[in-house]
Amino acid sequence: MAEGDDLQAFTSIMDALVRISTSMKNMERELLCPLCKEMYKHPVILPCKHNVCRVCASEILLQRGYVCDPNSEPNSPASSPSTRSPRMGRRIVPKQERIIKSGFGTYPGRKRGPTHPQTVLFPCPLCQHDVDLGERALGNLFRNLTLERVVERYRQTVNISTAIMCQFCKPPQQEATKGCTECRASFCNECFKLYHPWGTQKAQHEPTPPTLSFRPKGLMCPEHKEEVLLYCKTCQRLVCQICRVRRTHSGHKITPIISAYQALRDKLGKSMIHILGSQHIVHGQISELEESIRQTEVSGAKAEEEVLQLIASLRSLLEERQTTLTRNIAEKQRERHCVLEAQVSERQALLEGSGLICYAQEVMKETDQPCFILAAKQLHERMMKAIEAVQSFRAAACAPLPTFKLDVSREMKMLNELTFVRAPDAPVIDTQRTYAYDQIFLSWRLPQDSAPAWHYTVEYRKTDPKHKGLKLWQRREEVWGLSTVLEGPDIDSVYVLRVRGYNKAGYGEYSEDIYLHTPPAQVLNFFLDSSCGFPRDRLVVSKDRRAVRSVPGVPMLFAAERLMTSCHVSMELVLGDVAITQGRYYWECLVDHSSYVVKVGVGQESKLQELFQTSQDVVSPSRYDPDSGHDSGAEDATLDMSPAFSFLTIGMGKILQPHGSPPTSRDPTGCTISLPPRLGICLDYEKGRVGFFDAVSHRLLWEGSVDCSGPVCPAFCFIGGGALQLQELVSFKHERKVTIGGFTKAE
Repeated sequence: MAEGDDLQAFTSIMDALVRISTSMKNMERELLCPLCKEMYKHPVILPCKHNVCRVCASEILLQRGYVCDPNSEPNSPASSPSTRSPRMGRRIVPKQERIIKSGFGTYPGRKRGPTHPQTVLFPCPLCQHDVDLGERALGNLFRNLTLERVVERYRQTVNISTAIMCQFCKPPQQEATKGCTECRASFCNECFKLYHPWGTQKAQHEPTPPTLSFRPKGLMCPEHKEEVLLYCKTCQRLVCQICRVRRTHSGHKITPIISAYQALRDKLGKSMIHILGSQHIVHGQISELEESIRQTEVSGAKAEEEVLQLIASLRSLLEERQTTLTRNIAEKQRERHCVLEAQVSERQALLEGSGLICYAQEVMKETDQPCFILAAKQLHERMMKAIEAVQSFRAAACAPLPTFKLDVSREMKMLNELTFVRAPDAPVIDTQRTYAYDQIFLSWRLPQDSAPAWHYTVEYRKTDPKHKGLKLWQRREEVWGLSTVLEGPDIDSVYVLRVRGYNKAGYGEYSEDIYLHTPPAQVLNFFLDSSCGFPRDRLVVSKDRRAVRSVPGVPMLFAAERLMTSCHVSMELVLGDVAITQGRYYWECLVDHSSYVVKVGVGQESKLQELFQTSQDVVSPSRYDPDSGHDSGAEDATLDMSPAFSFLTIGMGKILQPHGSPPTSRDPTGCTISLPPRLGICLDYEKGRVGFFDAVSHRLLWEGSVDCSGPVCPAFCFIGGGALQLQELVSFKHERKVTIGGFTKAE
C-alpha cells in the first residue's frame, strides 16, 4: 500500500514538473525581443507599450538615418578611453553626438531659426506602426526594469547561465568575479582593485556578483534623472517632481505612485483571476478550433475526391463520344469507298482492250446487214451512254464531308470556365419593406454579383434583456421567394432575424441581424367611417376606406378671406368605424409630408360629433390652443378632468410638440420635431392615456390623458390640403406565412 502511495506521489510530482516546464517554455516567448529574437537586454518601453532591446532600437534608428546619443545612458568605466587596464588594448571610441536626422541641425555660420521640434519615428515590429519617440528619441523612454528582473529569474530557473567576462581585460579576457553597481561593470579581481584604489571614493563601492545587466535602485525619469514618484493619469505616464511642475503636465491629474500601483495591481489581479477562471472556456474554444481544422481537412479531401470523380466522368464521356464519332467516320469511309470503286469499274470498261470495245470491233466485222442492224442498234445505245458518262463525269465523293467537322468552341469555353459552384452571398435585408405590425413581414434580396439561391432559411429569436443568456435560434427551412410573414409575435418584444440562401454548393453566409420591435399593444384593425357626416366635397375617402385626402377647394378660399376679418378656420373631421370601450390597442398611420395641417388622435365619439357638427367653421382661437397638442374645449370643466379628446398636430413634415414634452427631443426651433415615416398611436382605455410613437424606432413622442368615461374612437382632422393612410395589416398580404410557434429549434 505504501509503494502505491509513493508511486502516486511520484506521478503527481512529475506531472507538476511537466506543467511547470511547459509554463516556463510558454513564458519564454514573452521574454524574446521581437527584433533580435533573443532574450531582452536592457529593454525599453515604446509609447505603444511594446518592449525592444535598447541596442536593437539603436540599430534600427541608425538604419533610418538617425545618429544615436550614448549620453542617454550612463557610461561605465569601460567606455572611457582615459582609464584603461594594463590588460586592455587601446580602443577607438567614436565622437559622441546627439540624435539628429541626416541633413538637419545647425552648423557654424547657420542661424538657428524658429524650427519645429524634431520627432523621431520608430517602426514597432509588433503593432506594425511608426511610433513617435519625441525629440530625445531613446532618451525619452523608460527602461523596463521589471522585465529585466523577470528575464534574470527565468535564466536562473532554467539554468541558462553564461560565463561573464571581465570588461577591462586585454584578450584573452578573464572571467569576472565581481560587479559594481556604481560603475555598472563586471571585473576580475585584479581589475577591480585597479579601478577601486585604496583611499579613493571608489574604494567605498560595494562589490556585487557579476552580471550583464546593472539596474539602478529605482526607476529614473529619462529626462531629468530623478526618481519617479508620481503618475500622470491624463498622459498615462510616470513623472518625477520636476516633470510635475513643467508646463507639459499643467492642469493634469497627478496621483502618488502608490495609488496608481495599487489600482493597476488590482486590475491585473482581477484579469488574471478571470483568465484562470476561463480556462475551461479556452479549452472548449481550442477543441472547437481543432474540430474545425479536422472538418476542414475532411471537407477538403471530400471536395478533392468529388473533383477527381467529376473529371474522370468527363474524361469517360469524352472517350465514349470519341469512339462514337470515329465509328461514324469509318462507316462513311466504307460507303464512300464502295461508290468510288463502282465508278472506277465503269471507267475501266471504256478503256481500249476492255470488253465493250472488243465486242464492238467484232460486231463491225458483220456483213449481213439485217443482222448487223439488229446487233449494232443495242450496242450503239450502250456506246452513247458511255460517251455521255465520259463527258459528264463527276466523282461521287469529290467534296469534303461537312458532317466530319466538329465545333468545340462552346465546349472549350465551358471547360475553361469550369469552376466550383459558389454558395449564395449573404442576403441584404430590405429595411424599407421589413416591419413588425400585427405580424412580422421580412423582405430581402441577394447582392448583384451573388450566385443564385434555390431557397432560403429564415432564423429568428426573441431577445430578453432580463436574462443574459441568449435563446436558441428558431428556423424555417425552404422559404421560396424573397419575403415571408411570421405570425403570432409577442407584443412589446424585440425579435432579431437573419436569412441565408442555399444552392448546390450548400448554405451561404447569414445576412446582418435585423432587430424589430413589435407594437406595445394589440393591433386594432378598423376602417374610416364614411357615414359620419363629413363634407364630401372637401374630404375624399378611398374605396377600401383606409385612406383619406383633404381637398380644400373654394371653401378654403372663403375661410382664408374670413381670416382677415374673423377668427374662424375651416376644419374637417373623419372618424374610425370602431369604438373602444376597454383594453389597450395600437394602430399606425402614414401622414403625407406635404399636408398642411393634420391632427391625429382619439376622442369620445359624442363629444367629437357635437363639436364638429355645430358649424363647418368651428374652431376659434379662443377655444383652440395649437401649442397644447389637443383641443382645450375641456377647460370649462375642472382642471383635474381629462379632456374629451387628444390630438397630435402635424404640418409640413413636422410635429408640433405639445406642452410637457421632453425638451431634449425638440429641434433647434424648440417646438417641432421631424415627422417619422409611420406614426403609431396606443390607447390604454383603463388608464385613460394615449401615446404617440415613432413606429419605426418605437420611440415615444408624446403621451397625454383622455377622458375614457364613454366609447373612444380614432379621429383625424384636416386643415387645408393633406392626405393620410392607415397602415395595412401584414395578414392582408399574400406572401407565404410562417407560424412562429411552429418553428423548429436550430441546432
